[in-house]
Amino acid sequence: MASKQSSLTVTALLTLGAALFAFDASAAAIRYIVQAGSSVEARRAVRMVGGRVTHELGIINAVGATLAPKQAATLSANTHLVMTRDLTAKVAGGLGTPGSAVRQTQANLLHAQGITGSGVSIAFVDTGLWATPLAGYDAINKATGTNIPDSNGHGTHITSIAASANQNSDGTYFGIAPGANWIAVKSFDGTGSGSYADTIRGLNWILANKATYNIRVVNLSFGAPPQSYYWNDPINQAVMKLWQAGIVVVASAGNSGPTPQTISVPGNTPYVITVGAATDNWTPNDSHDDGIPTFSSTGPTVEGFVKPDLVAPGGHIVGVMTKNQTIPRDHPEFHNGGHEFTMSGTSQSAAVVSGVAALMLQANPTLTPDQVKCRLMSSASSSINSSGKAAYTIFQQGMGLVNAYDAVYSQAMNCANLGLNIASDIAGIAHYAGPVKQDPITGTFFVVDANGFPVLSDGYLWNKNFARNLGYLWNKGYLWNKGYLWNKGYLWNNGYLWNKGYLWNQNTLAPASSPTATESWNLQE
Repeated sequence: MASKQSSLTVTALLTLGAALFAFDASAAAIRYIVQAGSSVEARRAVRMVGGRVTHELGIINAVGATLAPKQAATLSANTHLVMTRDLTAKVAGGLGTPGSAVRQTQANLLHAQGITGSGVSIAFVDTGLWATPLAGYDAINKATGTNIPDSNGHGTHITSIAASANQNSDGTYFGIAPGANWIAVKSFDGTGSGSYADTIRGLNWILANKATYNIRVVNLSFGAPPQSYYWNDPINQAVMKLWQAGIVVVASAGNSGPTPQTISVPGNTPYVITVGAATDNWTPNDSHDDGIPTFSSTGPTVEGFVKPDLVAPGGHIVGVMTKNQTIPRDHPEFHNGGHEFTMSGTSQSAAVVSGVAALMLQANPTLTPDQVKCRLMSSASSSINSSGKAAYTIFQQGMGLVNAYDAVYSQAMNCANLGLNIASDIAGIAHYAGPVKQDPITGTFFVVDANGFPVLSDGYLWNKNFARNLGYLWNKGYLWNKGYLWNKGYLWNNGYLWNKGYLWNQNTLAPASSPTATESWNLQE
């Protein structure tokens, strides 16, 4: 069982500050996630102190509960329990052309071959859906069915980017995987607010209904600032269960860039596919000014893993959203007056990659999550400058820009999550650190090889400076993995020098205040 941890906040890329909690005898009842050896044990413990169980969270051996301060204090003293505050969550975020990401990723070439994601179901944990999904679950109200309304708009926008079958006049689809099935899982309400418990309840439902609806991909376009190691976070624990069960999990990196170590939960989970943003800089027919927008969160993670794993179009992406939903009402300048809204963020980038994963799984249904991740990364194109040098480090662009066509036809094997044992991680037998260290004097991040020696290749060192667009190209000829063990995990207790430059209080605490809605919605390219 993991050790006790600080309170956590989840936001869909509109980050809220989260204060470390303290018990206050005069305060009203507070929401918690209570973990034990089993959910039955957790439920019994809550009821013994007179608390109220609100959520059954079997996926992480837990329950959601409301507890008075004295009740919480009593449970907190129980060494067999793990207490986590269940705080409020928030979902995030000119006009472009629908389907631009389809062309940029070459998914249109696959559509012409009949590869559209047909038969594959993508589950979207979000604000609901302004359409009729194959199936749906309202985790807030514990309701199932095909009517999962989305008064906010975020969930509809994300779903349409990944899987809309709407077409432009030239026949180009809006969505990356227009033949995929939609599974709407609502964990965020009309204001974009939710909770850890509602999010985990939604993930629990996905795991239980995986076989019924052939759920092969889960899109997680939300994030929170990490306040514990990845293995201690309850959402990360649930996400690892989905990956272990054979579901491809795609998570957004976060919109807190370009500062290093800003990858959010659950994107900081080493196993999953974490996606940063790329932009065409409003010139879709000219790749020379493409690059990484400053809002895209960057790695490494506190545990030393390289993140994001890759990047995807996330600047001014057009998706479906009606004008009476909350987001376009608040930001009408980005709505076309019909059914389309333009947004920027790694939420949109994650949706692109979720669609690509569905295409891959239609073409090859036997692929495992690790194999999907391997082929996505090995087929990506890194950004280089006119001298052939890396335009961005691996901590900013990962393996580079996703390419749907190349990912579907890739034959790469055994190149993702090597050295990591997810069963041992979930069981608490072993946890892992990645191959990244930081010079405690200069602050430079660098990758080490299996022997602990720095890899001094181009792109593997970072002094925290952010590269600006100066004529960069996405070049398939540049291979990030040349001599770089990005996927090599190290046992936590096996010689990894954690304390050299990776102090927990260094760039890891939640900010004292949140960005305003205006700051989050404005393009930051």
